[in-house]
Amino acid sequence: MKITRVRTHILEAKLSQPFAYSRAWYDTRTAMLVEIETDNGLVGWGECYGPARITAAVVQSIAPWLIGEDPLGTDVLWQMVYARLRDHGQKGVVIQGMSGIDIALWDIKGKHFGVPVHQLLGGAARKQLPAYATGLYRRKSGDPLTYLAEEAAGYAAEGFRAVKLKVGFGIAEDAAVTRAVREAIGPDVALMIDANHAYDAVAAIRLGRLIERHDIEWFEEPVPPEDIAGYRAVKSALTIPVAGGECEFTRFGFRELFVSHALDIAQPDTCAAGGLSECKKIADMSEAFGIRYNPHVWGTGIAIAASLQLLAVLPSHTPTSLAPLEPMLEFDRTEHPIRQAVLKQPIEHKNGIVQVPDGPGLGIDIDREALARFAAEA
Repeated sequence: MKITRVRTHILEAKLSQPFAYSRAWYDTRTAMLVEIETDNGLVGWGECYGPARITAAVVQSIAPWLIGEDPLGTDVLWQMVYARLRDHGQKGVVIQGMSGIDIALWDIKGKHFGVPVHQLLGGAARKQLPAYATGLYRRKSGDPLTYLAEEAAGYAAEGFRAVKLKVGFGIAEDAAVTRAVREAIGPDVALMIDANHAYDAVAAIRLGRLIERHDIEWFEEPVPPEDIAGYRAVKSALTIPVAGGECEFTRFGFRELFVSHALDIAQPDTCAAGGLSECKKIADMSEAFGIRYNPHVWGTGIAIAASLQLLAVLPSHTPTSLAPLEPMLEFDRTEHPIRQAVLKQPIEHKNGIVQVPDGPGLGIDIDREALARFAAEA
């Protein structure tokens, strides 16, 4: 079997209303999908996290190196591409482009052997996962103390046992909305906060001390990803677990975070940190350092499916016990017209639980009509 073609699909959709996290407003959702064809008719799908047109250019630049190669040689191909681009692409969009390619190759591999990817990664430790609701962004109008509390209560009513609140809008406001959301969801639903690295260590510690009383599950990206010393300072100062890593890449980047003991929870994005091949290595290294692994997920159904395949094989956060603490799936609940539309059978939750797809490869079928409908203008 040989690779015959590598295609990119840049998708775009306007939102009904914009929303903001700590550093920017969104009024559009985009996606960049990778499609790899083979000479025996098998097709694999992947997704790149990051700026769609730039990652598409990366994939298109790599594509000629893949034509004629065996798609089953996932590690060999990963190492070949990484070696060719090592001088220029150890982090960032190059690795994001490689991630989409790698996921598509694993999709082909699973289809070739007629098994889900998780079986090839070592076997499923679980067939379903608890999901946490990511949402609680800022809107153009209304009082965040009111609409964020109402939104969070809605997620709890749907059955989610954990929700994540966006912070980074000023210490006083963050403390107030954290309290409002905690009161809205009650004591039995886990609450995480995510600053998207809007603070320095001084501000992050101050905020953390104000909200520790609200039983925060983790404080995500409190400081910029380059500031490893800042991560260590926040981690040392607070009882709240510190999470991060969505802006880190490959086992080499995470090695520095782990050796520095900068994190309690690692959050590589499977569509950014190097794909399934690399993220399985990062997960194994995470276990060796005693650091929990909950991947960042921010994309379409392809990103969700790839993350579920990896999550299925990860060990529990805690050592073997009668009451293990399982990893969780990040389940984006913000408006995203493309997210489920690209799948013929959407991946949904039921009472906050998501099933791991068990069909061959990623276990999903792509709706090509949706690809045409959301195709971005050249």
